[in-house]
Amino acid sequence: MTDVTIKRALLSVSDKDGLAELGRTLADAGVELISTGGTAKALRDEGLTVRDVSDVTGFPEMMDGRVKTLHPMIHGGLLAVRDNPDHAAAMDAHEIGGIDLVVVNLYPFEATVMRGAERDEVIENIDIGGPSMVRSAAKNHQFVTIVTDPADYDRLLEELGANDGATSLDFRKRMAAKAFAATAAYDSMISQWFAFADQGERFPPMVSMTRKLAGTLRYGENPHQNAALYLPAGPHTQGLPQAQQVQGKELSYNNYNDAAAALELAAEFRGQDPAVVIVKHANPCGVAQCSTLFAAWNEALHCDDVSAFGGIVATNVPLDGPTAEAICQIFTEVVVAPGADQAALDFFAKKKNLRLLLVDSLPDPRRPGQTMAVIAGGILVQDRDNGAITRNDLKVVTKRAPTEQELHDCLFAWTVARHVKSNAIVYAKDGVTAGIGAGQMNRRDSSRIAAMKAAEAAEKHGWDAPRTVGSAVASDAFFPFADGLLAAAEAGATAVIQPGGSIRDEEVIKAADDAGLAMVFTGMRHFRH
Repeated sequence: MTDVTIKRALLSVSDKDGLAELGRTLADAGVELISTGGTAKALRDEGLTVRDVSDVTGFPEMMDGRVKTLHPMIHGGLLAVRDNPDHAAAMDAHEIGGIDLVVVNLYPFEATVMRGAERDEVIENIDIGGPSMVRSAAKNHQFVTIVTDPADYDRLLEELGANDGATSLDFRKRMAAKAFAATAAYDSMISQWFAFADQGERFPPMVSMTRKLAGTLRYGENPHQNAALYLPAGPHTQGLPQAQQVQGKELSYNNYNDAAAALELAAEFRGQDPAVVIVKHANPCGVAQCSTLFAAWNEALHCDDVSAFGGIVATNVPLDGPTAEAICQIFTEVVVAPGADQAALDFFAKKKNLRLLLVDSLPDPRRPGQTMAVIAGGILVQDRDNGAITRNDLKVVTKRAPTEQELHDCLFAWTVARHVKSNAIVYAKDGVTAGIGAGQMNRRDSSRIAAMKAAEAAEKHGWDAPRTVGSAVASDAFFPFADGLLAAAEAGATAVIQPGGSIRDEEVIKAADDAGLAMVFTGMRHFRH
């Protein structure tokens, strides 16, 4: 059997969008409408004839509506295999009519949770009968059409129009697959609420997290890899995927990854003076915070303008015309900002391929949550690295304490270092990164690479000395040996901020004292792999 003519339909929806048009079209085609409670009322308000489920079952809705569709007269009509003689005989014996179409969407559990409802109300918005009907109809898709998404009403009507009031097996299979995904996502949200919100578990013994396809991407990290973007099906933080893309080509896998890294770092400076972040391959290559956004762009670019070519730019304040014009002077893949004035939009419009993304607000860098990493045979889950330190958390471990300016530079460098791939070394001076060393197998090489970049910048721009001279240097984890610290001292750094905790801390502290450095321990590390 392939096509199934729709003669009898059961409609029970919490989302009434599109219901009137759907019901009217079905009724005009001679389809008998069966419905429940509010859905039946909405259809009758449109002047349609509707048969109540209680009339079909012979039982009234009871227990505050908890029991209405859970009945053999309903599920027999959904689950019966129409060409099975035994099933047909049972239908005849018990006067069970077949139901050819089920249109159901479920109680608004997510919306109820999101508006902060009390626990009892949340529990009452766990749908039981709806998922049961959905699963029954989807299982029996050989004979029954199931529609769970109002966005599919038009597709359903097009299907009926093209098939003289019937649906094809291919359509029913696609709708069944979507229906099972819908109930799985619904149950996943409920299980997550019970585990995380209601029971307060951090790592429950079993967790189900559903993701919804936002779209496929051109390719993954490399052209031979397929890729797609998925969003959490339940409540989630607004971020890059929710940004308004004002212009430019479609975002690639790498664009999303790099732009997300840039946005997270820019968010560290939300509510503060203008800051610019330039990222390349998920690592910052220049960060600056100044009195104006234009100045911050120039200072960030000077840190490493070689790596900035083809990079990602993020800001913590809305873009202005002069900054946009300056950004357009080099090849930039993506720009992300919490807004832009008309002058900025006009300048970017001249660069048709540049992707401009505007977010409503910057994410909270201290928000709770978890991150996941896929490995062969499993998934690693951990809390987000939302830890933070203040001046009061710092412990001076050297004979010389940092000056006020050195302390400011230390904290700025530390903020940037937490977003740099380990082993991370960041030199900073006057709110500007002087050199960044990322992703090396040892901390000494990161120190040297960062200093080398600073020396190249000084030579290129004709400065008297590299900006590492008189800078503060941050290390994302402790110095296991004194060599990395001594490399920073050779580059001209005068202050150091690091977690501490090495078995050779005394050796490192002595080396700092011998070099005249001021050093503070944070007691917190920020590995980023």
